[in-house]
Amino acid sequence: MPYPFKAVSLSFKKAPLEIRELIALDEAACRRFLHTLHHELNLTDLLVLSTCNRTEVYYAAEQDQSPAIIEALGEMKHLTDVSQYFPYFDILPTTDEAVQHLFEVAMGLDAQVVGDLQISNQVKQAYQWSADEDAAGPFLHRLLHTVFFTNKRVQQETSFRDGAASTSYAALELVEELTADVANPRVLIVGLGEIGADVCRHFGDSKFFTDVTICNRTRSKAAILAGECGLKVLDFENLAAGLKDADVIISSISAPTPFFTRELVANLDVLSYKFFIDLSVPRSIEGEVETVPGVLVYNIDAIQSKASAALERRLAAVPQVRAIIAESIAGLNDWSKEMLVSPTIQKLKNALEQIRQEEMDRYQKKMSPEEARRMDEITKSLMQKVLKHPVVQLKAACKRGEADHLIDVLTDLFDLENQPTVA
Repeated sequence: MPYPFKAVSLSFKKAPLEIRELIALDEAACRRFLHTLHHELNLTDLLVLSTCNRTEVYYAAEQDQSPAIIEALGEMKHLTDVSQYFPYFDILPTTDEAVQHLFEVAMGLDAQVVGDLQISNQVKQAYQWSADEDAAGPFLHRLLHTVFFTNKRVQQETSFRDGAASTSYAALELVEELTADVANPRVLIVGLGEIGADVCRHFGDSKFFTDVTICNRTRSKAAILAGECGLKVLDFENLAAGLKDADVIISSISAPTPFFTRELVANLDVLSYKFFIDLSVPRSIEGEVETVPGVLVYNIDAIQSKASAALERRLAAVPQVRAIIAESIAGLNDWSKEMLVSPTIQKLKNALEQIRQEEMDRYQKKMSPEEARRMDEITKSLMQKVLKHPVVQLKAACKRGEADHLIDVLTDLFDLENQPTVA
């Protein structure tokens, strides 16, 4: 594609959890970072995406700006020597690479649990932040709308979204595995971020778990979700008692430092095995918690996708998904080429309209209002017919990658250098 679009990405493929949680951005930080990149680095067509598995920046610039972007990210996260983290980042320096990567991320092809539905919602949210900051140009708008349209096609035309093979569903499957020998296991879900809420819905739908409790700082949010899923609610001030009773604690608390410390868990007097599952980035369960006798901790990297029938169907649909993505990118490519000639088309329209108006002004005084109206219609129709052939030829030359010569000829013929681009 002829447009200078690029990306810089840190993901689970290269970066372990302890690195990803250092770099991760919450919504407020994403919005601040967008502002910084837009106003201080003067980057356009910006998209900042930060999830538990990745932190990525997509942007338009003629030159590679990834070192400056990573430096700015280090400053925002108060990292003293951000250069030591450079090897964990992937640089996507061409439009084709960056666009292909965004499609694969948004469809769930690049997810830790393939086909993860949550990522497409996270991309939509990132796009909204970009639009709010006025950091999205025509290319990004077109790209994201093409991504969303492709997502609908994937959902309607393939089995790639069948079943529930998401990170939150993988957490449910892990709990099933861990508690296979426990009669009626007691599960406590703490924190109701996007993944936490999704986990609650999966437990609500499950036939295997009948003793599931939700605990959240804001009780009203927990009560609404509990009502929706048929689960119990625990007041946050009674959390210590709930922790003592539970066999499994699933945490998706959003906080800069771990909420569950070794000291807190050691005071629970664990008598049998207790499983802690941490879905938060940064982690909400301190690593040292596992040194408490009887306690086992699983972080988000330990939650692997299961070889379920749903996942197998998704994997079988991957070639079909890739074919749909290729069709979408081909259409986007044609549009981006046409975008390059649109200023020339607009200037040509303006040049012909100027000639038309000058001739109308010359003869209008000699005509009646009705004659002037008819003459206006005739000359407009004539102008559109004159324009049609060069416009069609320009767009065809675009697809062949031969538009430059035709643009030069039209520019010389109609003196388009001195024409404004706007109508």
